[in-house]
Formats: sequence, structure tokens, C-alpha cells
Amino acid sequence: MATIRDVAERAGVSVATVSHVLNGTRKVADQTACRVRTAMDELDYHPDASAQSLRRRTTKVVGVLVSDIANPFFAAVVRGAEAKAREEGYSLLIGNTGESPEDEEIYLQLLRRKRVDGVLVAPTGNCEPIERMVRRGTRVVLIDRKLPGIEAPAVLSENRAGGHHATDYLLAQGHRRIGIILGLPEASTTTERLSGYKDALASYGVSFCSGLVACGYSQVREGMEACRALLNQPRPPTAIFATNNLMTLGALQAIHSLGLRCPDDVSLVGFDDFEWVEAFDPPLTTVAQDPFQIGQTAASTLLASLRGEDIPNAELRINTELRIRGSVSPCDAGSDPSPKGVVDGSSSSQEHNAPQD
Repeated sequence: MATIRDVAERAGVSVATVSHVLNGTRKVADQTACRVRTAMDELDYHPDASAQSLRRRTTKVVGVLVSDIANPFFAAVVRGAEAKAREEGYSLLIGNTGESPEDEEIYLQLLRRKRVDGVLVAPTGNCEPIERMVRRGTRVVLIDRKLPGIEAPAVLSENRAGGHHATDYLLAQGHRRIGIILGLPEASTTTERLSGYKDALASYGVSFCSGLVACGYSQVREGMEACRALLNQPRPPTAIFATNNLMTLGALQAIHSLGLRCPDDVSLVGFDDFEWVEAFDPPLTTVAQDPFQIGQTAASTLLASLRGEDIPNAELRINTELRIRGSVSPCDAGSDPSPKGVVDGSSSSQEHNAPQD
């Protein structure tokens, strides 16, 4: 492999001049700099990134940990973070925790050994390893979810408002028995979206019923099972609110598997949009997040902190938007077994999994 000394000899300059061209540490005449770059190209010379990192005390690498890289939401978050990082000359190291606290801790240790300059993380709920990393001086920004007691900025969606908008829309269409499928019980997104659901019920004078709550653990299969449990009740809900994209797909599968039609027999609203949502029959009504913007904002916040800017440990909220399509139909009094403002206490088989405020 070519060395910096080889480049200097080919260009007819000193090693120090080549170093100044590479690092921008001193002004070099344009003609001389051109000779150096030509020599680098001819020799296929590439600076040693490890040596540069040691000299600069920075690797120009940011770690990104997400819970499910196959989920279109997190894939878009990573794309947003990558776009911003690339603008400022940074690369990403990406880890997929699979919602495992153990894997998350392993990845955090690996990123520390790799001496990344900072970390973006969608936490599994285990505070200790992230708190330890922050305490040791690594810059951390939380994405999608927040953790109590962690002294780090967090970039999140307006989850409570989104949950309210979804439920309010169903209530405005006449639905009173509205089932809700929740994600991971320990995730802040779950609690916030449930709170928005409760807010909307209260605004219509409809009592909250734990029997209309099921847990789908943010996955397709579990979302399908949760929806089937709700719809197999003696008095099933007339509408379902699934609080993430994968559970929305599972709910739609459950509706079809029971021989029901959406929205004629049961209406459905999902949380989170995805590119092919309009290709479904019917096209799905969803609360759209902006995961690309979440990723960009998180990376921008982290890079500003790395530049030495004073970044408060605050929550940055990205707006959501209700996108109305074809998966909701009006519910008249005759098709809804429960009068307005009265919901019975029948419970689903997954009631014990529902987080409470």
C-alpha cells in the first residue's frame, strides 16, 4: 500500500505539505495541492482512518441503535440520520437490538470500543447501560422513545396528540366501542398513545373500558392475535385503533381471517404510515409520523452537541398527521350495541397486559 511518503515523492513535495493538503491545516498553493491530489490518485493512496482518529480524538462515526431495522418506520429514521450525518462528513454504525435489552447493552459496549463520537438510540427500556454511557461522556440522543432520568435530548413524535386524533375521528364517525391494540408495555410510545385514546374518549363522555384494550407487542402476529381476541368478545368493538404499523397489518389480517370486512363490519385506524398503505383494500386510515425528519433532527442535535454547542436535555416533538382513507365507515346507533357514554366492563383475554396511566 502506498504511504504518505510515497505521495510526497511522487508530487515532489515534503511529507508535511501532503499532510497539510489532507487535513487542511495550512494553506497550500493551488498548483501544489493539485499535484498532491494527482499523486494520491495515481498511487491509490488512502489516509489511515485509525491514525487520523487518534490524532484528532474523533472518529467521525456515529452509532445508531434501533429496535427493528426491518420495520419501515425505523428504516426511515436511519435514512434521515444518515442523510444529515453525511452532510457533515460522518458515517453511521447501525445496530439492530430486536427489542432485547441484553443485545442493546452488547451494542453499546461495542460502540464504545469503536470510539464512536456519539450515539442515537431507540431504547428498549433498560436505563442503566445508556445512563452509564452518558456518565462516561459519550453524547447520546434518544429517538422515538424516552427514558426517565436519562440526561440526554430526545426526538419523539407527538404520540399523545396522534392517539387523540385517531380516536376522535372514530368517535366523530359514531363509534363508541373502540378497541385499542397497544405496543410494548414498557415503551413510552405505548403509554402516550393510550393517553391520547383516553383523552378523546373523555371528551365525548365515553368511559374507558380495559376490556377493549389488548397488547400486540408491536409485532404483526401478536397484533393479529390481539385483534382476534377483541373481535371474538360477545360484544365486539365496532372499530379498532392499532398503535403501530406492524400491528395494523396484523389487525387487518385478523379481520379478514374472521370473515369480516373492513370497514363494513369493523373500522380500522393505524398509527404510522408507510409507502404502500394506499395499495391495501381498503386503503388504510393512519396517523402519519415523519420518521425521516425524526432521524434528521436527532442527527442534527447530536452533531451540534459534538461541535460544542449548548444543547438542552429536552424533548423535541415532531408533529403527526391523520390521513383519512377508506378503512373507516360511519357507525349508526343500530349497529353499535352500546349507547353513547356507556361502555360495559367486559374484558379481553389480554387485559392484564394493558399499561395504565
